[in-house]
Amino acid sequence: MIVDILSDLFGVKKPLIAMCHLLGLPGRPRHDAAGGMEKIYQSLAHEVHALQDAGVDGLLFCNEHDLPYSTSVGVEGAAAMAAVIGRLHADIRLPFGVDLLWDARSAIAVARATGASFVREVFTGVYESDMGLFAPDFGEIAAYRHAIGADDVAIFANITPESSRSVSNRPVADRAKGAVYMGVDVLLISGPAAGAELELSDLSEAKAAVGNFPVLANTGVKDTNVASMLAVADGAIIGTSLKEGGSTWTRVDPERAARMVELFKVQREVTAS
Repeated sequence: MIVDILSDLFGVKKPLIAMCHLLGLPGRPRHDAAGGMEKIYQSLAHEVHALQDAGVDGLLFCNEHDLPYSTSVGVEGAAAMAAVIGRLHADIRLPFGVDLLWDARSAIAVARATGASFVREVFTGVYESDMGLFAPDFGEIAAYRHAIGADDVAIFANITPESSRSVSNRPVADRAKGAVYMGVDVLLISGPAAGAELELSDLSEAKAAVGNFPVLANTGVKDTNVASMLAVADGAIIGTSLKEGGSTWTRVDPERAARMVELFKVQREVTAS
């Protein structure tokens, strides 16, 4: 079955992929120049250790604090993310991915440099977004991935990206089928912002359109809706609900993370029965 890519990567059905949010990177307005790379490293080390100890299935490194976001992060941002992941490499026990908002090319470069298993970005479609008009060129990006020897880096494609609206207003089903045809590896369905609950109808529409192809819930999964989400989705990427107070901008809460891990185990048993 096609969904086995998730089992192959994470070792389980319906994986819980947890976000590791880096503090502001060099070149971005929220970077703490005084704290420097050491502050970024110490914060990220806490995230990684807390999430792994809680028992999540995978990690996703993301420059979430780099507001306002840009469609081109610059070499300094990519270099900084690669450096801090590299420094943590010996401590990382799980498969991991990279997301450099909203720069797919840079994310693939960092994934190649750090040994990441996947990238999460927007690869298809045209969007009116808070970053302006956004039109990724998946053909060029895929060629770049091949040119740098990163064909084994899986493409996790967000087809309902946060902070944006599809210019074409094509149905989610059409966007899902189009992305699969173009060659992505996993589809992601998101809500309107980080931590915001997605529309279950969007998730169901995408899943119905692509059958056994893997579809993940990308935002807003929490303890109160995990059952309904995993009844449809093949897993989830979770950040905000694993943080202290359920806020995107706080540290990982080990108790919240451990509770979510247990809820995922329950839902795997439910869907397997």
